[in-house]
Amino acid sequence: MAELTMMRRSPLAALARDLMDNAVTGERNVRVSEWRFTTMVSLRVDPTSAAADALEGVLGTTLPRSSGEVTSHGQHSVLWLGPDEWLVVSQMSADALVPALQECVAGAHAAVVDVSANRTVLELRGASALAVLQKGCPLDLHPRAFGPGQAVSTTLARIPLVLWQVGPDSYRLLPRASFAEYVARWLLDASLEFASTFRDGGRSE
Repeated sequence: MAELTMMRRSPLAALARDLMDNAVTGERNVRVSEWRFTTMVSLRVDPTSAAADALEGVLGTTLPRSSGEVTSHGQHSVLWLGPDEWLVVSQMSADALVPALQECVAGAHAAVVDVSANRTVLELRGASALAVLQKGCPLDLHPRAFGPGQAVSTTLARIPLVLWQVGPDSYRLLPRASFAEYVARWLLDASLEFASTFRDGGRSE
């Protein structure tokens, strides 16, 4: 019998060229890209339990304790989603990370679930990134209220997602895979005003 080979395809594979070609350059630059096949793991656990301590040992960082907080170490970042809920975003393969985390909660009232296929990661960066987000996000994103190292559950263009600011002009958006194309196209459309001229291969000031 012929061997069947499964080819992985990211939620935004069909838009890869559009994302590249529609980057805005110049002083008001903004770019959208996809972090394909990022490992994401949902954690549900009592933060005061021995299982939580074991999870922190594997991740090399504490589980965030307050709304909007993100902790990071090495390949792992942990985003606070609720008093007993977190999302691990990692550069490590799910095959390596998930079993190690599941071992930490064996026998405990806790859950470790691989949700890598449930979401994708969009990166929005550039001088106009904040202005683009402000068109469709109801949160106060002014630097006095939201800044690097924070992540929250919110909506963009009425689509629920996790918004994570990683730098002064750099954000990561984590929508459900089924909404990823809509969010990406919305971001491209929202960035149009920052490109004053158009040319083959992209948009430029």
